Amino acid sequence: MKAKLEQLSRLISGEFYSDELMRTIYATDASAYSEMPLAVCLPADVEDLRQLIAFAHREGTSLIPRAAGTSLAGQVVGGGIVVDISKYFNRILEVDTIKHRVCVQPGVIRDELNLFLKPHGLFFGPETSTANRAMIGGMVGNNSCGSNSVVYKSTREHTLAVKALLSDGTEVEFKELTFEGFIKKCEGDTLEAKLYRSVRSQLSNYENQQEIRREFPKQSIERRNTGYAIDLLLETNPFTAGAGEFNFCKLICGSEGTLAFITEITLSLEPLPPVHNGLLCAHFSSVEDALKANLIALKYKPYAVELIDHYILECTKSNLEQLQNRFFVKGDPAALLVIEYAADSQEEVEQTAALVEAEMRAMGLGYHFPVLYGADTRKVWTLRKAGLGLLSNLPGDEKAVPVIEDTAVDVQDLPAYIREFNEVLIKHGLHSVHYAHAGSGELHLRPILNLKTEEGTRMFRLIAEEVAALVKKYRGSLSGEHGDGRLRGEFIQRMIGNKNYALLRELKDTWDPGHIFNPGKIVDTPPMDTSLRYVAGQSAPEIKTVFRYYGQNVLQHAEQCNGSGDCRKTQLAGGTMCPSYMATRDEKDTTRARANVLRTFLSNSSKANPFDHPEIKEVMDLCLSCKGCKSECPSNVDMAKLKAEFLQAYQDTNGIQFRSRMIANFNTISRFTALVPHLYNYVVTGRIMSRLIKKFMGFAVERSMPELHHITLKEWFNSRWRSREPEVMNKRKVYLFCDEFTNYQDAEIGIKAVQLLEQLGYQVIIPKHQESGRASISKGLLRSAKRIADYNVKQLAPLISADSPLIGIEPSAVLTFRDEYPDLVGEEQVISARELASNTMLIDEFLLHEIKAGRISKSQFKTDEKTIKLHGHCQQKALGLLTATEQLLRFPENYNVETIASGCCGMAGSFGYEKEHYALSMQIGELVLFPEVRKQPENVVIAAPGTSCRHQIKDGTGKRALHPVEILHAALR
Repeated sequence: MKAKLEQLSRLISGEFYSDELMRTIYATDASAYSEMPLAVCLPADVEDLRQLIAFAHREGTSLIPRAAGTSLAGQVVGGGIVVDISKYFNRILEVDTIKHRVCVQPGVIRDELNLFLKPHGLFFGPETSTANRAMIGGMVGNNSCGSNSVVYKSTREHTLAVKALLSDGTEVEFKELTFEGFIKKCEGDTLEAKLYRSVRSQLSNYENQQEIRREFPKQSIERRNTGYAIDLLLETNPFTAGAGEFNFCKLICGSEGTLAFITEITLSLEPLPPVHNGLLCAHFSSVEDALKANLIALKYKPYAVELIDHYILECTKSNLEQLQNRFFVKGDPAALLVIEYAADSQEEVEQTAALVEAEMRAMGLGYHFPVLYGADTRKVWTLRKAGLGLLSNLPGDEKAVPVIEDTAVDVQDLPAYIREFNEVLIKHGLHSVHYAHAGSGELHLRPILNLKTEEGTRMFRLIAEEVAALVKKYRGSLSGEHGDGRLRGEFIQRMIGNKNYALLRELKDTWDPGHIFNPGKIVDTPPMDTSLRYVAGQSAPEIKTVFRYYGQNVLQHAEQCNGSGDCRKTQLAGGTMCPSYMATRDEKDTTRARANVLRTFLSNSSKANPFDHPEIKEVMDLCLSCKGCKSECPSNVDMAKLKAEFLQAYQDTNGIQFRSRMIANFNTISRFTALVPHLYNYVVTGRIMSRLIKKFMGFAVERSMPELHHITLKEWFNSRWRSREPEVMNKRKVYLFCDEFTNYQDAEIGIKAVQLLEQLGYQVIIPKHQESGRASISKGLLRSAKRIADYNVKQLAPLISADSPLIGIEPSAVLTFRDEYPDLVGEEQVISARELASNTMLIDEFLLHEIKAGRISKSQFKTDEKTIKLHGHCQQKALGLLTATEQLLRFPENYNVETIASGCCGMAGSFGYEKEHYALSMQIGELVLFPEVRKQPENVVIAAPGTSCRHQIKDGTGKRALHPVEILHAALR
């Protein structure tokens, strides 16, 4: 087979992989399942797909279509060839603004499609919680909908036509047919004609019609995706008088890639929704009250009604990004209903919200009813959408497991159904998370289970069986929008009856007689408790680490990644995570891939050092340690921390590269070169010597080297200390952390920081301390960093308090105190490290704090007009601190600040200097930052707190960016 796969790879124009690393990366999705595929292909065109189909037939293997890989029921997990269409099948082919339709390839991202359509006044309605990375092909495969389905229904209602390859490799187009057109399609010897004749035979049979209408979910349930949608085909004009036209797209939607391979999709579009909208965020003391209130909300024609329960709200308290988004929550509600109303004016929205609140209060439902508008609504939806990932962010091995999370019933049945559902769980001593689409009769319900134990796996099946019976009682749908896949396929037969299930099997055999398209999904599915990601009862390995992981170990931290794929968003979606993926669009470069590879090898390694695997090294290589995942990943997977941990362990066995030692010892090297700064600068800027040094160090020759200031900050500070005016000693004290980057390279910024602080009335003290340890951490020399951290905490903790804080200039250095030190220092210093961290802040934060306290006034600054474009440092953004910089720079009168919607600049410390990373570094800069900086007029000031960011901007655009300190120093009267 290896030789055959190599031969196939030569026929593929796109990318083809059969190595263990890529197969491991594609072995999972966002479900509880894992299965090693035979190979992975990223096809470049339709001819590649034909080659794959022919190979699958010849060799008796299968093709698993995959888009973003965020499926929750194991739809894209399988033992055949995973066919990832996300990289090359991503073109918008045609827009018809008159007929309100668009033709796309299946790899087009839903949100990016709508960005493209917005200037035309149109958009594609169905919206999933993963919309910033979910692709249209995946939405068709699952028949996705989302929070606004009460208005815009599901993908099925918007799919007009589909071009696809059938299992014999022929290309067909499915679209709406008149009765005559349908009859004509039944003629001929082709596989396409056979499909039409087969469905005609099945659905013309009166007994079949009766059985389908009796056993399939209620037609009043719009979110019904149990099995193939033959119940919907039945309600078309060949079989039901007066019904709509026949269209096989109804069947393709929700078929999970098991019938044909989609190449193009034509969608109907909607006019942009009303400009004015508001969210009524009703608070309830119980889930049952919220579901009763849901029926009231629906009477007033909302655009969405979403439920968020207290488990999710609790998770948001410990998530750095979501903590800011829960500003509207009062007390500890058992549940929230987020109800969206839209109208032509805000007054209409307010009137509707008032009517809804009044009716709910009259029924004794709810206790707090804030209505939010504008930017605040985005924060609420972000909070709601983060729920899926947050649920996996529970410490330890117990998780909110997707097992029966996609059930849908008639909205009138929802309160009674949920009551019985909870009774089932209580009977087994379990509890569940409730969230999502109350307005559509669907809640995502997840019991808390430990699938690493045999008891947890037993309950996984038992709960699935009992809830399936309950759903059947209410004639609901076991799958509302997340698909059947590996998880629910086993139960379809009991949900729709034996006769109907036989029709589904016959349909699959007709369309795909060789079962080459995603077998084992929907029909003939293996037992739902096989091929699970975790082996029940397998003992967890003991792995020694340098960092501590509170409430868990390093493996459990990697396991927090549930595959939701937030790290697959592009630069158009905003945010920082994940910069390498944004540039390469390769799954290998996602945080998810790194977590999955780490989890797999740490769990199964037979080596004494479980980190000693080149596969982990390869997948970690392009991680920039930007820290974006620490806040933007809803599961809070801190990949920078995991990478540093891996590097330390890997280097313990394989040794440390010379370049890594040099970078980690940046402070020591700078101390010696600072003795002869002019000579050093001459050498590193000279054409010949600079090139030789960079080649020797393994740096990119295209990269400029940072120069040293003619005097270090400490030298300047100490030389003037003795000549200070006595009254300076009486001012409020602040301790300035003189980081290694500011001390040697950016001393001018440090000098201006001291002058700024003193002129604003502060006594500045530079205490005795060592470097920050940031360089050592970045290169995985954690034990060295630990010694630095222990020293600094011991030295500084007694001095620092809320009244005399430690402030710093370079974000990557000073934020080490807040981020890494508490996890790095010796056990005896943890309390001191945490206390020090709580009183350590960026100079931006400190100055804003003093402004709010009234100790700094506008009168101390000039009133000239100035426009500033701000690029935030990654770690600053990861800890939610960029807002402080924005507000500080706006403080002087007439200062206008706009934040550039850039992610990581691409430099990331030494990453952008390294020869093998230089090109990617510049590619990341070109995504947003460089073009935005280049187009600014000369009078616009570019601000960047990070030294690496400023250097990257200089190399990438030729423009000089300033630290906020420099801008405020120049603004002083």
